[in-house]
Amino acid sequence: MLRRRRQLFTKVSKIVDAALFGLAFWVTHALRSLDVFDREDLIHHFENYAWLLLVVVPLSAPILELQGYYLRSILGSRRQSLWMLTRAAAWVSLAAIVVLFFRKTEGARLIFALYIPVAVAVVWAKDELRRLWLLRRHGRELARRRVIIVGGRTDAARLEKALDLKQFPDMEVVARIDLNEEPESRLSDLLHTHSANAVLVAPRNTLFGQIERTIQLCELEGVEVWLLADFFQTRVSQTTVDDLHGHPMLVFRSGPDSSWQAMGKGVIDFCGSLSLIIALSPMMTMAALMVRFSSQGPVFFRQQRSGLNGRPFTMLKFRSMVTNAEQLKQELAALNEMSGPVFKVTNDPRVTPVGRFLRKWSLDELPQLFNVLRGEMSLVGPRPLPVDEVARFDDLAHRRRLSVRPGLTCLWQVSGRNNVSDFKEWVRLDLEYIDNWSLWLDLKILLRTIPAVFTGAGAK
Repeated sequence: MLRRRRQLFTKVSKIVDAALFGLAFWVTHALRSLDVFDREDLIHHFENYAWLLLVVVPLSAPILELQGYYLRSILGSRRQSLWMLTRAAAWVSLAAIVVLFFRKTEGARLIFALYIPVAVAVVWAKDELRRLWLLRRHGRELARRRVIIVGGRTDAARLEKALDLKQFPDMEVVARIDLNEEPESRLSDLLHTHSANAVLVAPRNTLFGQIERTIQLCELEGVEVWLLADFFQTRVSQTTVDDLHGHPMLVFRSGPDSSWQAMGKGVIDFCGSLSLIIALSPMMTMAALMVRFSSQGPVFFRQQRSGLNGRPFTMLKFRSMVTNAEQLKQELAALNEMSGPVFKVTNDPRVTPVGRFLRKWSLDELPQLFNVLRGEMSLVGPRPLPVDEVARFDDLAHRRRLSVRPGLTCLWQVSGRNNVSDFKEWVRLDLEYIDNWSLWLDLKILLRTIPAVFTGAGAK
């Protein structure tokens, strides 16, 4: 089932299930208020409890989704479905009982003693009716998509193998055609003979002109065309469909997509950096004074670093080295402890006494909060490298770490910082962050950064 169709069906299912959970509450009240159950007349009229629908109905679908209820196959294990429904009904009941406890409504709590089996029975009955409909021949035929595969023999065989009918019972391959060997009229005949719902095009070995004519033919017939977007072999890129000023585009993206989470990250970066600048301003002032009066030279060290997609920006740090540190770097090249283009030395003689203290507790990095505030950096992301070190990358794959904004802290930072001496391992950690990025991952890295800073782990 195509994702959009599946998402639409899931939304409808959520609405139906929420309504059924509400109906189950009404049924439970009706049963519980019968004389055989309510001999002392403790249960009031339903109007007194109708407000509880504001708890039951909105909670039911999200709790079912958390159980994985909408990811299961309707023709799958009944036991698994029953267990998911029971847990969801129990959680809904518990939430309602907690609300009732604070409102001190005694009679209504008695209703929820019976609610779980009633709710499970009502939704279970709906699932069983749908299962029976799908198992009937007429139901199977209506629910199943009849697909014609268009493409070379090799592509068609590979695609059909991937479309395992046991895994996708809602799809049936009714015909196959290789337009490199058969005329287009043959496709038209197959559409009529099999009443196909869709044509699935495997385009790798099919000429684009033939694909265009296939799409035009299906347009006339009113049949959907599914064009498999695997013309090129990609390793990590995710393929999405978008449009540029109304023109459809296939997008191959190997970094995080634009999303609500990405917008949230931007808001957190701005608000977080601004708040930290205000909160840490006394500490930053003290650090600036220490640098100013401990050695000759400017308070801030400014260096061109590679930002998003390699665009240079001026990164700020409190100066922790002597003023001619860059000139002395060539003399210390033999002492470099990092593999690759990165330069790191334990007990670097260029570092001043105050600079060593600032580095140990990462205080020299605090001015980078202004880089975050200006949008050049993020709170979490791969550490920015000097432009000249990026230019010496011997593997172009390493540049993918530039596909996101650099950050104040990252997986490398919380893995012992300079204890990671292999540059390839450093890059691996950065790419692991990019491939698995989420706001929750950012939060975990920020929380792990705090003890790493306070213990000075791996600092040099």
